[in-house]
Amino acid sequence: MSETATERHDEASLPADRYLDRELSWLAFNDRVLDQAKDKLRVPLIERAKFLAIFSSNLDEFFMVRVAGLKRRIAAGVAVPTVLGKMPGELHDELLERVGRLVQQQSRVFQDDVRPALRAEGIEILKWDELTATEKDSMRALFAERIFPVLTPLAVDPSHPFPYISGLSLNLAVLLRNPTTGARQFARVKVPPVLSRFIRLAEGRYLPLEEIISRHLRQLFTGMQVLSHTTFRVTRNEDIEVEEDDAENLLFALEKELLRRKVGRPPVRLEVEEDIDQQMLDTLISELDIKANEVYRLPAPLDLTGLFALGDSRREDLKYPNFLPITHPDLAEVESASPADMFKALKLRDVLVQHPYDSFATSVQRFIEQAAADPAVLAIKQTLYRTSGDSPIVDALIDAAEMGKQVLAIVEIKARFDEQNNIGWARKLEKAGVHVVYGMLGLKTHCKLALVVREEGDGLRRYAHIGTGNYNPKTARQYEDMGLLTSHPIITDDVARLFNHLSGMTQETHYRRLLVAPHGIRKGLLSYIDGEIANHRRGLPSGIKIKVNSIVDEAVIDGLYRASQAGVPVDMWVRGICTIRPGVPGLSENIRVRSILGRFLEHSRIYSFVGGGRPIVGIGSADLMHRNLDRRVEAIVGLTNPAHLLQVEELFDMAFSPDVVHWELNDDTWTVHTTDAAGKPLIDLQEWLIQLTAARRATR
Repeated sequence: MSETATERHDEASLPADRYLDRELSWLAFNDRVLDQAKDKLRVPLIERAKFLAIFSSNLDEFFMVRVAGLKRRIAAGVAVPTVLGKMPGELHDELLERVGRLVQQQSRVFQDDVRPALRAEGIEILKWDELTATEKDSMRALFAERIFPVLTPLAVDPSHPFPYISGLSLNLAVLLRNPTTGARQFARVKVPPVLSRFIRLAEGRYLPLEEIISRHLRQLFTGMQVLSHTTFRVTRNEDIEVEEDDAENLLFALEKELLRRKVGRPPVRLEVEEDIDQQMLDTLISELDIKANEVYRLPAPLDLTGLFALGDSRREDLKYPNFLPITHPDLAEVESASPADMFKALKLRDVLVQHPYDSFATSVQRFIEQAAADPAVLAIKQTLYRTSGDSPIVDALIDAAEMGKQVLAIVEIKARFDEQNNIGWARKLEKAGVHVVYGMLGLKTHCKLALVVREEGDGLRRYAHIGTGNYNPKTARQYEDMGLLTSHPIITDDVARLFNHLSGMTQETHYRRLLVAPHGIRKGLLSYIDGEIANHRRGLPSGIKIKVNSIVDEAVIDGLYRASQAGVPVDMWVRGICTIRPGVPGLSENIRVRSILGRFLEHSRIYSFVGGGRPIVGIGSADLMHRNLDRRVEAIVGLTNPAHLLQVEELFDMAFSPDVVHWELNDDTWTVHTTDAAGKPLIDLQEWLIQLTAARRATR
């Protein structure tokens, strides 16, 4: 039987309703984020407020990309049903209805729980009437000096059309009356994003910026009567679509598309205050051409992403305890009064780091910085997906180029919502003499790779880093990621050939220790899954353990279903979207799915196969989604060091322990587990890893 026929036979033997809907699964993920905001037992108060902000930020992106995509399909007349048999319009309406329930929950958590708890701790988000006389005087002065000069009130009348409302901007809608003619008029004032959303009056006392503006509307509309005002917020389609017919014009095409993003993007959501005047609401709905079910009426303040500002509070007792990453023990051995000699350490052994528990600054960042400063280093090659313009990684690459080293940066300027930022520092690199390549036509470069070529006594030696997360020191303190630092000649040769593929457009598809998308990851993973099925049938040890952000790819899911049906145990650790249905009799009763959320964003991707007693374990950049496996350059590196294999095994064992806080998926329902049968609180996995790090520090 041919491979194609086999695939058709396997697909035909599986039930048609074997997948969950991607969008509904994402909403279930954001519901788990909301659970963190509700958790009074484990999550400190200010962190609970931040989880409310994360929930809002996640939902913004969901509307800008996923809901916007559905609306685009509906407008184009696409009539292809979803995996659940729903037409795009039906799914769109169901998503909006579910979002409505979630944001109402969020509002209740904030208004009835978190906000009163903050107030009890002396942290207040105030209204104007709650200010002291001195505070009001101070805010009047602030308005006159800092706010009034940057405001642009826009009236709507026959000579002034309804203004364009930029996506995610917070606005004041104002209803005015001309005292002479009695005519009513609508006006809009944009709350300036260049100023802090919550103005700190004193420690623990915050005033929303829109409160200050609303109390000074008469100064903006002199001679007019202000009848009413309210805040509103519009979300627009913000997804980027760029034609890549000519690689040389990609940068300019993207800049043009970013300019188009600022105007002409259709709205997908309207948020308004719950007590909005009906006439004002009717005006907004009509002018924005938005449907009634795309309107969300919420209590003020709107846009709870502003709660991130509470993180600046000095109330450390209401935050997660301070955590200081340590230098990895294998690097600490060569660390003295000065930073570790990375090349000396990597000659001794490969080093597997897990951030933020292992310091990014003294491992990956140090690796690039030392390479830039070392006269023996001849060349540095690196992929850059998301970083910052003031990143020490970017600075090190610039220093290396200015010292005459050959420096190559594969820059993915199409990283969603970071496009403008990436264009800026890519041009900064080019100006310094770095060879900048903007990825490959039709593919995003998402792999996390760095390669250093060094002249040594016995000839040239190459060193590499292959990771699961971006080269961004800021997110490395907030995201959980893993990375392998190595001088292993087979791995470094693979990485070198992959860089040649990316910069020279070779047709390289074969690697010895790497799986590389779009050609090799799905094929390789399916081969490993089939290997576990064969091992199980021969009576050899078998099992599959996978940790990803999301799993959507039908081919891989079907492979896991076949493994489950054959009796192979499958453990899936999924932070976000999961369209696999575990625990279904005859289909997936041997599949377990867990999700773990905490103070750090679980971001690493790990693939582990028992291999008949000879484990096959890899880490890399790829999630199990179509975009990762088909439309991106991704890389997964195989681990062989017994200590690294044991580290991964212990991590999975702890994550799937009954003693750990987790969410469990059974068929299509997520259930949170925070206490055992006796009501005793379960262990927080990330806190356990922090304690493990502290123990390692104590034994140094």
